[in-house]
Amino acid sequence: MLISNLIRFFKRTIYFGKNCYCPVCKANIRQFHPFGVNLRRNAICPVCGSVERHRMIWLYFNSETDLFSSQGKKMLHIAPEACFVDKLMNHSQIDYLSADLTKPAMVKMDITDIGYPDRSFDVIYCSHVLEHIPDDRRAMKELARILRPNGWAILQVPLSINQDETFEDPSITDPKERERLFGQSDHVRVYGKDYKHRLEEAGFIVENIPYLEKFSTEEKHRFGLNIDKDDIYFCMLNSGV
Repeated sequence: MLISNLIRFFKRTIYFGKNCYCPVCKANIRQFHPFGVNLRRNAICPVCGSVERHRMIWLYFNSETDLFSSQGKKMLHIAPEACFVDKLMNHSQIDYLSADLTKPAMVKMDITDIGYPDRSFDVIYCSHVLEHIPDDRRAMKELARILRPNGWAILQVPLSINQDETFEDPSITDPKERERLFGQSDHVRVYGKDYKHRLEEAGFIVENIPYLEKFSTEEKHRFGLNIDKDDIYFCMLNSGV
């Protein structure tokens, strides 16, 4: 912990400026750095490594949810992002559990077969995971099964706003072909506007929140947010499930 804090301190010093602000690590920096296969400008924080979607969700957590203000919430964080882990794990109001199938986390978990009882968690956060999973519908049903009746989940995926239906083809297994068609070699689909319907079929009530519309162009630049549409999929349990 001491070493990581020292590293963050030196990074804050090196990159200090007033043009941009990372809401995750609270660093004032000169600029966010380019990042991605096709380099995106103003993308990654040089201090904590957060990218646009991380900063959007962190702002949303703080301003629009009760995650940090309601005591004793049991939270499942799937495929935990490094920039969030310490903040969530060490928060006094959160009973935190991180999970992943292959990468470091508190528990190993296959989200198509979750080994926890029904209604185990108040909050589920799962970002950019479902596009990797062949049977995503089963995973969605499992996430609905373990969510408590008054709980909520945020389930984010990369989504093409230019297509109505999700494009997938299980016969495509070649990594290069997957990268060409799905955008990444380990993706198995590109979600379309029907993503919300898939979640609803699994048992969720889904609110599609255009959260970025709250920010001006200047604020998007300052916080390093996506300038394009990137809605939040806020899910609650359908009482009929």
